[in-house]
Amino acid sequence: MNPETRKQIRENAQYLRSVRPLDPEELYEYVEGQPHPAVVRQVLREEAVDLGIVEREDGTFVPAPEGTLEAPVRSVERFPPEHERRVEELLAGTYGDEWAEGDSGDRLRERVRDIKERYLRREAVDYDALSAHGYAVYHLPDYYAAATRVLSELAADGLLPAQLRVLDVGAGVGGPALALADLVADAGGLLDYHAVEPSAAADVLETVLEPEAGTRSVTFHRETAEAFDLDGAVESGGPFDLILFGNVLNELDDPAAVLERYLGGLADDGTVLALEPADKNTATGLREIERAVADDGPATVYAPTVRLWPHQTPESESWSFEKRPDIEVPPMQKRLDDPDGGTREFVNADVQYAYSVLRTDDRRGIDITPDRSAHAPMADAESFVTDRVNLLAIKLSHDLSEGESNPLYLLGDGSQTVDHFAVLTDPSMLNDDLRTAGYGDLLSIRNALVLWNDDEEAYNVVVDGETTVDRAR
Repeated sequence: MNPETRKQIRENAQYLRSVRPLDPEELYEYVEGQPHPAVVRQVLREEAVDLGIVEREDGTFVPAPEGTLEAPVRSVERFPPEHERRVEELLAGTYGDEWAEGDSGDRLRERVRDIKERYLRREAVDYDALSAHGYAVYHLPDYYAAATRVLSELAADGLLPAQLRVLDVGAGVGGPALALADLVADAGGLLDYHAVEPSAAADVLETVLEPEAGTRSVTFHRETAEAFDLDGAVESGGPFDLILFGNVLNELDDPAAVLERYLGGLADDGTVLALEPADKNTATGLREIERAVADDGPATVYAPTVRLWPHQTPESESWSFEKRPDIEVPPMQKRLDDPDGGTREFVNADVQYAYSVLRTDDRRGIDITPDRSAHAPMADAESFVTDRVNLLAIKLSHDLSEGESNPLYLLGDGSQTVDHFAVLTDPSMLNDDLRTAGYGDLLSIRNALVLWNDDEEAYNVVVDGETTVDRAR
């Protein structure tokens, strides 16, 4: 295309965007040579992020919304069929329509087994095309569900602008990317998305994340997290409103140093979201990384492990993760699993994840400072063992008892030196908020008995008939 034609389309769009909807069927008349309206439409789509416009269903373009992204908290019941269709089209194009059968199916299953075994042994995985394809079948749906939940919570808290510039570090096959794209599109926002991914997983992501006409721009940086020119990206396009680390920090040699460097690429009111699997190694590892950049570095923990007490930092193990209802088993997983007799070895519908939300503006999701005259910090637990105390605590787990004993929940207040577990021994209406509160909710626990559990080397906060529990926000 003639650069002058593009320039004139941009200039006319900039002038008219605040006057009336931009209609390519009209706008072409103002451009020298009167290019076809389809050419004008394509330029507007390509320039949508820079012009701050979004395309409507009627084919016209209007200014993108200002302010924050208006999106409710949402949970995923089923991986969207349109995303699964693109994954299966990629597999069919590579291995044939019967990709889950014969040699290709055997190779994919063996590679998924190898990935899972290497993960459990904490060994590196080489993401060639076969690994990326197996990973997409096995992990893309549950990662999409986890990311959708957390990202929609950030939007509901007003942390995501409607015109959103995002850097996805270690983007992989695209679970968080697809979740983000759907969230922004459904809310009528505008997305400037940048993926940092050096492996063959980027080929999968490029296939499943098709740039949507006039609503998002997608840019791939096929580099490692360590090699990516963050300063150059900020200088050329501005700081990022959201920086994502989806299931990648555990794979880096020095994750805390990498995370701290990327904090420098945030907008003043920007957010970092780090997601990790729920297993003990990666979930507790995430807390260690979080502490390195928040307690000894430039970040503030926004959620979920908020530091409630000033000048106090946690030292507990804190195996903390969220658990959501399983999603419907994706058909592509059934296809891969069925040739082996339906063993469910290749079914992954669990939605369990650890996450950390970080900011650099001191903003916290729970903006409360406890008063020692009303509540005791968990850091002082040794001094009140066998006593009844009042605590302000964040609920940091689902029921860990698995129905075999009294309901059990991990608690934290950001000061704990060892883990604290609430044990519900006598359920009542007065303490039912312990059971019904969500992950990350703040609880006011009054008159709880604190005991030392020598077997677990942790404190038990006994919630009995004399204890009341109320959501504090």
